[in-house]
Amino acid sequence: MKTDQAAEHLQTIRTLMERSALYRRALAPVMTLNGIVGMVGGIGGWLLKINSTRGFVLFWCGLALAALAGSFLLVRRQAMKDSEPFWSPPTRRVSEALLPALFVGAFLSLVLAYRFETPEGDIQLVSVMMWAWFYGCAICSAGFFMPRGIKLLGWFFIIAGCCVLGWLLSASEARSCPPHLVMGVVFGGLHLAYGIYLYLTEKRKNAA
Repeated sequence: MKTDQAAEHLQTIRTLMERSALYRRALAPVMTLNGIVGMVGGIGGWLLKINSTRGFVLFWCGLALAALAGSFLLVRRQAMKDSEPFWSPPTRRVSEALLPALFVGAFLSLVLAYRFETPEGDIQLVSVMMWAWFYGCAICSAGFFMPRGIKLLGWFFIIAGCCVLGWLLSASEARSCPPHLVMGVVFGGLHLAYGIYLYLTEKRKNAA
């Protein structure tokens, strides 16, 4: 059984290396979509004045599910376009790498939503910090099976979470900053920047 698993693992790595350009093309629209969802969600949550901790957490969990569904459809469409199976061994490996950190982040989100409630933005900003950390760790875990730059994106999320924590501890005005806008900048901005980077570098490669 171990020999079979090792052979499957090697085949997965070989497949990822052979089809790196295909996965890179699929990743660009996914990142751009997630960036747009994050930016629109940040502005929308702020304008709608969803200020309670529970409302904040549930609002962003809903947006995360919407972004996940959109990403699923984009990846499925790209797989069908290239005559590739959607639930392939590489896809399964990436999903298995992402799942632990995302599961813990989602579980703690529900704890925050139903056990903590403050009129200020402390808990919401702590949520942003926590989500950035767990999401960054999930991306870094999946980075072995994905394009090289994805690990760097994961570290950007981890660093962004540290910056939010440092800002929350050192600046009294942090509490008055709309947490939705911070989420929009962190999650929307980083996803959108990486998506644009992938598009630009792909065009440069095609032109060469």
